[in-house]
This record gives sequence, structure tokens and C-alpha cells, in this order.
Amino acid sequence: MKRWKKRAAIIGGGLVAVGIAAALVLNALNSNIALYVTPSEVAAGKAPKGQAFRIGGMVKDGSLKRDNLTVYFTMTDMVKDIPVAYTGILPDLFKEGKGAVVQGRLGADGLFTASEVLAKHDENYMPPQAKHALDEAQKNKDAVKP
Repeated sequence: MKRWKKRAAIIGGGLVAVGIAAALVLNALNSNIALYVTPSEVAAGKAPKGQAFRIGGMVKDGSLKRDNLTVYFTMTDMVKDIPVAYTGILPDLFKEGKGAVVQGRLGADGLFTASEVLAKHDENYMPPQAKHALDEAQKNKDAVKP
């Protein structure tokens, strides 16, 4: 085999290996993505089907119920409500009337089964996406009123 053919084969093999590695990395990143949606978007059917996503908003007052390790509560953006079930230990800062972000999947029955619950860390902080979503929901709510 000539020298240039060996060099071309090595370069071609290297490009194939880099392409395979890039495809595997992109596939892993795509499967770990969790989109952020509001309860209003979930109610409108804009939530991703068959994949995990995040819902952000406020925990509705009076909605927190416990059944052993399973906790049931309602996430709201002051316009629409989404029922949530979470099995596990909640963060210390998780309370009714406070902001939270939950990650999980939406069931066919409309119940969001959370795999992770994140609570805001102090009373002055709200994730920018949650703040924007709550502001937009409030604007839409005010615009609908006669």
C-alpha cells in the first residue's frame, strides 16, 4: 500500500471515530434535556409528550396533602393549576404559597408525577423563567377580565 493511501485511511478512520463520538454525546445531551413550561402551557397542551419536563410556578395554598412518602400538591401560575404527585423527601424550603420547580412526566390522567422537586432558596429570589411566566400569566388573566 502506498504511503498516501495509508495516510488517507488513518485520516478517514479518525474522522469516523470523531463523528461517532459526537453523535453519542449529542444523543446523551438530548435525552437529558428538561424543557421548562408553565401550568398554563401544560393545560393548553404545549407540554412535551412522552418525555420529562419541568413545571415552574407557585405551590397553591391548601393543596399540600401527604400519604406516607407520597406528597400531593398543586402547581399554579395564578391562571391554571396542575396536580402533582411526588414520592420522596421534600426540600426544607418547600412550602405552600412559595415558588417551586418540579421535574417529571405528565400522565394520561393529567397528574404530573415528579421525580425531582426544587424549592427557591429565599423569599426574594425567583428563577427568571418562573418570574417571567407568572408575569405573563397575570397579564393574560388581566386582559381576559371584562
